[in-house]
Amino acid sequence: MDGLQNSAALLRRGPGRRRRQPQLRGGSVLALPLRPRKIRRHRKSAASRVAALRARALPSGDADSDSKVEPAAGEREGPAERRESSRPAEPRRGEGRAARSRDPWTPVGLPGPHVNGAEGPWDSPLRQVLTELDGVPSSRRRAARLFEWLLAPMPPDHFYRRLWEREAVLVRRQDRNYYKGLFSTAELNSILRHQDVHFGQHLDAARYVDGRRETLNPPGRALPATAWSLYQAGCSLRLLCPQAFSYTVWKFLAMLQEQFGSMAGSNVYLTPPNSQGFAPHYDDIEAFVLQLEGRKLWRVYRPRDPSEELALTSSPNFSQEDLGEPVLQTVLEPGDLLYFPRGFIHQAECQDGDHSLHLTLSTYQRNTWGDFLEALLPLAVQAAIEENVEFRRGLPRDFMDYMGAQHSDSKDPRRTAFMEKVRVLVARLGHFAPVDAVADQRAKDFIHDSLPPVMTTRETALSVHGLPIRWEDGELVDVGAQLTTETEVHMLQDGIARLVGEGGRLFLYYTVENSRVYHLEEPKCLEIDPQQADAMELLLRSYPEFVKVGDLPCDSVEDQLSLATTLYDKGLLLTKTPLGLELVS
Repeated sequence: MDGLQNSAALLRRGPGRRRRQPQLRGGSVLALPLRPRKIRRHRKSAASRVAALRARALPSGDADSDSKVEPAAGEREGPAERRESSRPAEPRRGEGRAARSRDPWTPVGLPGPHVNGAEGPWDSPLRQVLTELDGVPSSRRRAARLFEWLLAPMPPDHFYRRLWEREAVLVRRQDRNYYKGLFSTAELNSILRHQDVHFGQHLDAARYVDGRRETLNPPGRALPATAWSLYQAGCSLRLLCPQAFSYTVWKFLAMLQEQFGSMAGSNVYLTPPNSQGFAPHYDDIEAFVLQLEGRKLWRVYRPRDPSEELALTSSPNFSQEDLGEPVLQTVLEPGDLLYFPRGFIHQAECQDGDHSLHLTLSTYQRNTWGDFLEALLPLAVQAAIEENVEFRRGLPRDFMDYMGAQHSDSKDPRRTAFMEKVRVLVARLGHFAPVDAVADQRAKDFIHDSLPPVMTTRETALSVHGLPIRWEDGELVDVGAQLTTETEVHMLQDGIARLVGEGGRLFLYYTVENSRVYHLEEPKCLEIDPQQADAMELLLRSYPEFVKVGDLPCDSVEDQLSLATTLYDKGLLLTKTPLGLELVS
């Protein structure tokens, strides 16, 4: 406990102290078309240094901010789709049906004019937005813009304020090519043919017939002939962790995880015509269903009782007798989006001879206040016992005479006093709770959960990945580019690293060496010298503004260059201009 608290203090102080027309019964439906040199100087606080950097970088009158969106130019269907091989793992009810005059973003069942999509993936809305995002310097703004595109035309602030964790939402676009290029049945076929895919580990074959769910995974590799035979026999094929096989899905999720501040996972589901793969159930994740190909009938039901609202664990399979009336029933078409919160029961089936391919994006698994407090309170109790004698005083010798279930109806005044004492001590725990230290540990866990970053063209060119050093004509050329005190740098992306105090030492945990398969690698970190803590904090907090290496608050030029070079060599920093050009100039 002392080590955790002392490390948090060291981090704070720095080196000074080392989602056919819907048939509606509720829910929220949106059916609109898209628009488409002695360096040790007097130290300012980290916040004031960041403010000064941003003031210098912004032109006069520019009020832009990181939160502003860039302008446009079970056997569970989606349980916690973790990225591991074996388990890839704010109105109240009814407000989503508000009249259009009051809320233009939740019209009920209004068909919009058809939006003609492009014929090929390279001209699709998805490709267009990904191309646009490659030119956005800030990873935070890229994440915000991609989420805006995912929800369009619904504004993200409306979604978070009134629908997130509360309502099932349908966004009907009538643009069959909206997701073109994200994933396809042809790509699944290629993965089966060219990648090492195994049943149970990467691919599930399942079907739901006569109220019974069957999993028909043979042992061993999922060879195309075997997988397609199972599909032809009526099985849905679920590809776990498609981001491990698909660059585009990886890029899609790697951006969105920064928007959520929580791990983003996915599964892909291919269902044959006139079949259903999974029993009705609910999951422990926020689910966004992206209909990629074909058509599928979905039924979504509210939690059956308060204990299932925002469920922390996935449910067993339900029978039809367990369910009431769906809050939303609709046929998803290509380009449509369906969102429902954890705890909402759902089932889906293909009809009328159409197959279906959809991707379920999942997030917010075990990311609740309860999970935070579960980690915090034991530490608070331990600290209180160590620091406050009131927590070490003995219990009343006779407390068993009036406390416990057998005395719960007792009017004994001693019982009242005991309960009051418990309330007082619990209230005092807040003073001892190491909130920042627990927040850092959760952030460290998120860093480990995260996908590695996908770099833009600019980020590649300005980081270690773009150095011109190469083998040519039998020798190395362009060797020797290095950082100087005049080099301007910032972090590669916003959410790729976290400074955490542990056991009296400082560690920088980072994502750049993570695997696209969940927790395939151990957490990666660098130890940071306490003398470099302020400089590291400045680099983390000043993104996306540049900082001169010579302006890093360290005790010496050697410390400045050592920190910047270590971070650059690890792929955590980029420079304002390519290092090779600096040599020429």
